[in-house]
Amino acid sequence: MAKFLSTTGTNYHLEELIKGASDRLILISPFLKLNDRMKELLADKNRLKIDVRIVYGKSELQPQEIEWLRGLSYIRTSFCKNLHAKCYMNEEMCIITSLNLYEFSQVNNNEMGILIQRSDDGQLYKDAYEEAQRIIRISDEVRISLERVASSDPEPAATPASEASGTDSETSSADKLPSSKLAQKFGLKTAQLLDRATELGYLSQQGDKHALTAKGEQAGVEFVAKSRFGPYFLWPQDLALN
Repeated sequence: MAKFLSTTGTNYHLEELIKGASDRLILISPFLKLNDRMKELLADKNRLKIDVRIVYGKSELQPQEIEWLRGLSYIRTSFCKNLHAKCYMNEEMCIITSLNLYEFSQVNNNEMGILIQRSDDGQLYKDAYEEAQRIIRISDEVRISLERVASSDPEPAATPASEASGTDSETSSADKLPSSKLAQKFGLKTAQLLDRATELGYLSQQGDKHALTAKGEQAGVEFVAKSRFGPYFLWPQDLALN
């Protein structure tokens, strides 16, 4: 029989669920932000080569967290538009709750949850698992990069997908470079490059995003709206930033 969970109970059973995963682990949460305890648990699952799927709707990771996450080869991340569900499950347990992943181990909010044991509620667990799989199927699997971490998202994109990993045909055009590569060439962070390009008029600020201007187009900057890794800018390697 399903069990009601309070805030404390949700945190406790979520940790036990993650620690107890021996085959698969699914973490569905609108916000992707990891505290030290969660990183410790995920690193352990990666060492054990457990298949971990994280589905999120918005990333709030810092650059050092992204570098850390990219080093975990058995953890895959997917972006799901309009995600609001919070569901965490391994091969034997499932928690459906109001608790966001970034709030794990915190007691700032009053949360509720339901714990489902596969051995006790097989059909209920199966229904939750099938819905989790549907969400995974409609999500875009991405490899997060530093390009999408700046406090103001660098590009007017609908998804936080990466432009930093992919085939040459997807991430370059002729002698042009994506933002992260050009920033690296000039010894800048991507956010600094985008700010500088905005100051020079190549880009314009639109809320928390950037858009290509007529001056940018004349300078050879391109906006790639669709790719396997989401929208991104391409820049001439000899673009003047002085």
